[in-house]
Amino acid sequence: MNLTLVPSSLVLFRFLVSPFLLWDALDGKTSVWFIVGFVAAFVSDIFDGIIARRLNVSNAQLRQADSWADVCLFSCIFISAWLIHQDILIAYCVPLLTVVFVQMVWWLVNLVKYGKPASYHTYSAKFWGITLFIAIIALFAFNYAGVTLWITCIAGTIYSIEEIAMTLILPVWTHDVLSIFHALNIRQELITPISDYHDSNSNSY
Repeated sequence: MNLTLVPSSLVLFRFLVSPFLLWDALDGKTSVWFIVGFVAAFVSDIFDGIIARRLNVSNAQLRQADSWADVCLFSCIFISAWLIHQDILIAYCVPLLTVVFVQMVWWLVNLVKYGKPASYHTYSAKFWGITLFIAIIALFAFNYAGVTLWITCIAGTIYSIEEIAMTLILPVWTHDVLSIFHALNIRQELITPISDYHDSNSNSY
């Protein structure tokens, strides 16, 4: 097997397993296969980036596909939660709608500036992913949605705000920017050559 295909295969797996999770939830109950499928999808999300970097095949196309796979997975998870735990989602509508709102702003800002969604894979995004995993397991496996759901909503809001700020900071679309501080450094690196060029031209007269 060509090892360079492993990261893209893991991304593809996430695309394929997502609708099966939704299909499993159509009866309004959580099965063990739902939990197993979600855990496998989450593990694939962890290792696709790690393996891609180790094999030196991490590129913009793969990272964008990774982001879209995440969107597909968690969209199916959210619909599944509505089918199985509608009462809980209604009870926690304020924090959940807050996350949805800032995510919509995130999408709008990125589409207006770059014409496509960002693919930063920030530390805050990774932390949000961990809190999402814990909250989803707590909800579907233990019917619990207290502290875990609040924490993931707070983490998701912080992550979205940080990445909105990063998009406003970065002059061009850039993938794999780990934090707003990295974005500031990249902006400085992109602007400095332009400033040097103008300075050299002005000194030539």
